[in-house]
Amino acid sequence: MAIVTSAITNTVPITQFNKGLAGKIFDEVKKYGAKVVMKNNTAECVLMSPDEYVSLMDELCDLRLITLAEERLAHTKPDEWISHDEMLKRLNITQEELDAMEDVEIE
Repeated sequence: MAIVTSAITNTVPITQFNKGLAGKIFDEVKKYGAKVVMKNNTAECVLMSPDEYVSLMDELCDLRLITLAEERLAHTKPDEWISHDEMLKRLNITQEELDAMEDVEIE
């Protein structure tokens, strides 16, 4: 029953936009979350707040990165791994040099 209730309260017919109720619909989206816009009894699009959209995209990006990391780990050979100290040695840098560098934000 909860699924039916959710479907009813989270859908909005496109005709409501034509009746000048867009502002009310947008307020409901901000207050209660995403709504599915129905056109000819078919889901046409989903309305959500920008914050909700950004959060969803961040989660998707994180999931893709986790999946990529897991795929890479599945194909690595632990006997080919090197330590942090060995990497510093190969790059001819010291931990002190790394510590002295400014933090860089990567997105």
